[in-house]
Amino acid sequence: MRTAPGEHGYARPVEGLVVVVDLDAGEVVEVADHGVVALPPQPGNYEEPWIFEDGNVPAVPAYRDDVKPIEITQPEGPSFTVDGHAVTWQKWHLRIGFTPREGLVLHEVAYADRGTLRPVVYRASLAEMYVPYGDPAPTHRFKNVFDQGEYGVGWLANPLTLGCDCVGHIHYFDGVVNDNDGNPVTIPNAVCMHEEDAGIAWKHTDFRTGAVQVRRRRRLVVSTIVTVGNYEYGYFWYLYNDGTIEYEVKLTGVISTGAIAPGEVPAHGTLVAPGLYGPHHQHFFCVRLDMAVDGPRNTVVEVDSAPSPPGPDNPHGNAWQVHRTVLASEAGAQRDTDAARARYWKIESADRTSALGAPTAYALMPGGNVPPMYSPDALFAPRSGFTQHQLWVTAYDETQRFAAGDYPNQHPGGQGLPAYGAADRPLEGGDVVVWYTFGAHHVVRPEDWPVMPVSTVGFMLKPTGFFDGNPALDLPPAADHCHE
Repeated sequence: MRTAPGEHGYARPVEGLVVVVDLDAGEVVEVADHGVVALPPQPGNYEEPWIFEDGNVPAVPAYRDDVKPIEITQPEGPSFTVDGHAVTWQKWHLRIGFTPREGLVLHEVAYADRGTLRPVVYRASLAEMYVPYGDPAPTHRFKNVFDQGEYGVGWLANPLTLGCDCVGHIHYFDGVVNDNDGNPVTIPNAVCMHEEDAGIAWKHTDFRTGAVQVRRRRRLVVSTIVTVGNYEYGYFWYLYNDGTIEYEVKLTGVISTGAIAPGEVPAHGTLVAPGLYGPHHQHFFCVRLDMAVDGPRNTVVEVDSAPSPPGPDNPHGNAWQVHRTVLASEAGAQRDTDAARARYWKIESADRTSALGAPTAYALMPGGNVPPMYSPDALFAPRSGFTQHQLWVTAYDETQRFAAGDYPNQHPGGQGLPAYGAADRPLEGGDVVVWYTFGAHHVVRPEDWPVMPVSTVGFMLKPTGFFDGNPALDLPPAADHCHE
C-alpha cells in the first residue's frame, strides 16, 4: 500500500491476504484472508531528503557534506583493447557474451605466458540463482524463487550509467534479448567493463638493507547488474594481473517485507521498523565453469589439510600434511566445503606439467558459504537439488547447461545436477565441467532497511602450479612515486 506517489513500495505490505488469479482467464479464483494486520506506520522512503506532511521523520534528513571528490582518470586511455566482443587486457584474452537467461557469459578465457596463449576457462556463466524464504507464514511460505530458471537474469539487466554503476574509462556492451512475443530487444549498456587499482600486488622490505620493492595490483572488471523484483544483484568477474580470476555477487536493493502486529516479535525474521519485519532467507548461486586448463583434458582433485599423526615423524606435534583425492567419476564428485580442512579443489591439466614436474593447475578457492537451512522434506526441495552440495563435477555435455534443469518451475524434482551426476560418467583426464554453488545467508538487520547496503559473496580461481613463479614479477614500478 502506497499512501503517496513515489512512496516505498515495500514499506506497508498488506499482510495475511493471498489471492490466486487465473492469468489466462483474467479472473480471481480464490481469496484467502488470514486476518487483518495493521499497516506499518512509516513510509520508509530513501530516495532523497524530505519532510513528510504527516510528520513522519524522513529516513534521510540531509545529505552528508564531508564527502570530497575522488577523480579516477586514465590520461593515456585504458590498457584494454576491444574488437567486437573480443577483449585483450594486459596478458588476458577473452570474449564477452550475453544470453537472456544467463546474462553475462565469459568465453575462451586465456593468459599469454611468455609468448604462449594458455587457455584456462572455455566458458563461465551463472547456471542458477535460487532464493528460498524461511518463514512459514501464509504470505511468505511460497517464496522460493528460481530467479534465473523462472525469469532469466539477462532479461532483467539494467542499462548501466557512467559515474553511478561504473566509474573510470568504461567500455559498454549491449545485451540483446527477446520480448514475450519473440521480437528482439536491445538493452543498452547491459555489460560494463573497466579497470581498477586493486591495492598492492606484492611488496617486500629487506630489513637488513632497507631496500623496498612494491608493485600495484590492477584488475579488469566485467560486470552486469539486474533487478529481480525487490532485489538488485551485481555480477562481477575480476581478472587480476597475477593470473587470478574472481567472481563476486553484490546483493543490494530492498528486502521482501511483512507486516506484524505492534508489540509482537517475529519468530522467523527481524523487526526493521515499527510493525514491519524482514523474513529470514537465503540466496544460492551456482556458477558453471567449463574448464580448459592448458587444454580440454583436465582432472579435478580435492585437496585437504590435516594434522599429521603423532609419532616418530611428528615428534613435536606441529606437523600437518596435504591430502589429495582424485574425483574420478561423477558419483564421487559431489562434494562439500570443509573449513576445518581448508578444503579447495584443483583443476589439473592431464597433458602439461610445470618446470617442477607437477601438472599445471588452477584452484577453485571457496569463499563464504552456507548450506540450505530448509528440510529435505520441504515442498520445493526436490527442485533445488543442486544446493545439496557445493561442488559438482560432470562430463561435458552441451545440452547440460543449467543447474536446476531446463524448466525448474515445471519439473517435479530431480532434474539438473542430480540427474546429470546420476550417469556416473568417468571424469579423470576428460573434458570436465565444474559447478560451484555458494550461498548467502541473510538474517535481516535493521540496517538493511529501507534499502540494503551491498553484501558480497563469491569465490576465486587461483593459478596453482600453472606458472613457474610469480606471474606479476614483471609489473613495472609506479613511474612518479614509490621508487627513486
